[in-house]
Amino acid sequence: MPLRIRLHTESSIPIEVDSLKLETIREQSAKEVAKTLVYRGNEKIPCGDFFDVSDSAADDNTVLWEGNLHKIKLIGSHHSSGTIRVEGNVGMHLGAGMTGGKIILHGDAGDWLGAEMRSGTIHVHGNVGNLAGAVYRGGRRGMLGGEILIDGNAGSEIGHTMRRGLIAVAGNTGDAAGVGMIAGSIMIFGEPGIRNGAGMKRGTIALCQPGGQPAILPTFKKASLYQPLFLQLYFRHLQEAGFPVPEECLTANYQRYCGDLLELGKGEIFTHVS
Repeated sequence: MPLRIRLHTESSIPIEVDSLKLETIREQSAKEVAKTLVYRGNEKIPCGDFFDVSDSAADDNTVLWEGNLHKIKLIGSHHSSGTIRVEGNVGMHLGAGMTGGKIILHGDAGDWLGAEMRSGTIHVHGNVGNLAGAVYRGGRRGMLGGEILIDGNAGSEIGHTMRRGLIAVAGNTGDAAGVGMIAGSIMIFGEPGIRNGAGMKRGTIALCQPGGQPAILPTFKKASLYQPLFLQLYFRHLQEAGFPVPEECLTANYQRYCGDLLELGKGEIFTHVS
């Protein structure tokens, strides 16, 4: 049985739970976890004031969060090993800065999902807000490794200044995916927004929607039309991970664009042609 943390009283003020790290609470009893202090606004309170805690993560290295968690921030912040499962909508900063392990969300997530993460996997069976896998304001690098898989839609500026890793979105996205991108890969299977790859230096953005005609910035130059083998390998990997990749994406031709020519010009955007 996993350690279960269930919200029993909703709060109008956001609660920050980054003190509840799996590598610590898996060694504790449910009563000890309930006594752990969390922030509600600028006030420190025991976790048990708002959550029921039961069972233990000692055996399976797993914690399960349950309830309407849209006001709960920083679940899985700097997560390093084991599995975090979340059943319900969740607030901002889920998995921010994580360095390993897995987070599985059945619900929607707020902004800054996986911000500046370094390793591990986040799989969201729902929608997410803005700035998934992005750099925090004033920082230099966003996502540095790992995978973010989003079965639904995503907001704007996903992968802002990302350096490594993979972000895949099955649904639609907002504007400026991969803005300022240094390296890494972003794959969008629904309808993308505008200004994708603005200011990117290196990296890959694949706009995979069958029959789509996404707008490409004029600072990208049209290059070759072909079937990239590496994209097919990525798509197979995503399918094996349980991510919904349309079969036609595996055999399609893709138009490659090089840019952003206002930067190094070594990035690339692929668009699904046929």
